[in-house]
Amino acid sequence: MTTRRNFIKNTAIGTVATLALPQIVTSVYAEEKSIKKIHLEKNDIILFQGDSITDWGRDHNKSFPNDTGSLGTGYVLLAAGQLLIQNPEKALQIYNKGISGNKVYQLAERWEADALAIKPNILSIHIGVNDFWHTLTNGYTGTIETYITDYHALINRTKKTLPDVKLVICEPFAVKGVKAVDDKWYPTFDLFRKAARDIAAEYKAAFVPYQSAFDKAVESAPGNYWTIDGVHPSIAGEALMAKTWMEVVN
Repeated sequence: MTTRRNFIKNTAIGTVATLALPQIVTSVYAEEKSIKKIHLEKNDIILFQGDSITDWGRDHNKSFPNDTGSLGTGYVLLAAGQLLIQNPEKALQIYNKGISGNKVYQLAERWEADALAIKPNILSIHIGVNDFWHTLTNGYTGTIETYITDYHALINRTKKTLPDVKLVICEPFAVKGVKAVDDKWYPTFDLFRKAARDIAAEYKAAFVPYQSAFDKAVESAPGNYWTIDGVHPSIAGEALMAKTWMEVVN
């Protein structure tokens, strides 16, 4: 009985250790060739932009900083909570303007009101999965060239209006073998991931390697532990995203 009890105890401890988010995130960034970090300043305005992964149930009728309804219930809320509790003296203002289903050109359509007018000091963009996924499901005819061209135009427009804005480019990710994500995604989807990384390098933006984080995470628990459908994160996946994002903004 004692042996069995010790086995169960040791197994549980081992499972907790392998799932520790700091270990996963640390190992991910250890494999990055270079890491650009953004340091917070007093009165910084931080804006999260993107699709449903960023949106995640926020109230589109609200536009207040540091407000639960405005921030949604996903990784943005988790990251915002940590930023605020760790930096009470900085009077940060954090906004979420993600909208479910968006592709880059749809960000552009609402960019004046939902980005430029907010005048963020730090702008985090997580976009790209729909630019590929919707070619499989919704009849969208955009290509990787469309994604790259539209993304460049969006950032150029942003830099023209907000020349000092600090950019965070987040890698689009997918977890293969979980519901929506299958062999049809590859190798084309990897081109979108590479494009986001290349754009971050081109504009000297901070880059958040989300695919690497999820790839490392599935070594500890299966994909459906971290995502709902291979695209949208579970609670654990949201926490992983927040922790990975905060490694480059602090």
